[in-house]
This record gives sequence, structure tokens and C-alpha cells, in this order.
Amino acid sequence: MLKIYGIPACNTMKKTFEYLQNKGILFEFFNYKKNELRPEVLQDFINHLTLEKVLNKQGSTYRQLPEEIKLALNDPQKAFEFLLEKNSAIKRPIIVGKKGVIAGFNEKDLDKWLNI
Repeated sequence: MLKIYGIPACNTMKKTFEYLQNKGILFEFFNYKKNELRPEVLQDFINHLTLEKVLNKQGSTYRQLPEEIKLALNDPQKAFEFLLEKNSAIKRPIIVGKKGVIAGFNEKDLDKWLNI
């Protein structure tokens, strides 16, 4: 079973849920707003995807940051700590399954990753 990490109110998450439900794919949802993301889980995301893919620089959480903080996030340890504190800056969705980890919503990429 897939495990999806994200925030339920996010439009990208809603598209992901609808996509998986339409394909009949079961999943478990981990809500960042209700549950604390453990550091080892975040590190696993980074190990599989890279920090650049996990840190969502397109989202409003990141875009609203002052430039000095954005620059500080070039330090991997500071970026890690920031993502633990501001989980809304984590790319959505992050999907974990038997095949590994994938980030973001793209139907073609998900079809390929899921072998559909």
C-alpha cells in the first residue's frame, strides 16, 4: 500500500487523491498538519529524492521568506531543520511505495512509477 505525505487542503494533494481513487489504488495518508514528521522520515525523503526536490521552492511558504533565510537554506542542515519546522515547505505529495519514493503530481510520471 502506498503512503502519501502532504497537507489535505492542497490542490495538488486533492488531484493526487482523485487520481489514485480513480485508478483503484489504496493508500494511507500522512497529514503534516496533524502529525509530526519524524526526522528520520524526512531524511529518507532527502536520501531518495535529494534536498532540492524535497524543498518546495515554488510554494508560498518558501517564496514569502526573506532573502537572507532563503540563502541560509543553501546549508543542508539548516534546510533540514527548516523543513522539520515548516513542513508546508515540503514538496507535495511525497509518495512512498515498494518502488521507492516519488515527489510531486504528474499523471504520466505516476503511471510509469506505478506501472499502470
